[in-house]
Amino acid sequence: MAEHTSLDELPEETHAEVFEAHRPRTVRLTLEQGEKIPAHTHPGMDIVLHLVSGHLELSLDDETVDVHPGELVQFSGERDISPRAVDDSTAVLVFAPAPTSE
Repeated sequence: MAEHTSLDELPEETHAEVFEAHRPRTVRLTLEQGEKIPAHTHPGMDIVLHLVSGHLELSLDDETVDVHPGELVQFSGERDISPRAVDDSTAVLVFAPAPTSE
């Protein structure tokens, strides 16, 4: 059975899980203007960030990506990740297992 939801129906919290089944894990991220998530990693994951509204500066190691509504960014969870809200922002992040090298 398909899971169906609306971003507006999710709990009011910074990281809200979108679906009960975490395959792939999908999270709504909400940040107020000036709010920043400290640098962190998600080892073994590839991540896609879709900015729904607002404006984010996404730090990935030593690189900063300026993200605007409707834009998507794909990156490795092995990188140091730190989003900062230039304006009140809402994003959807999808975490997928990274391919293993053999």
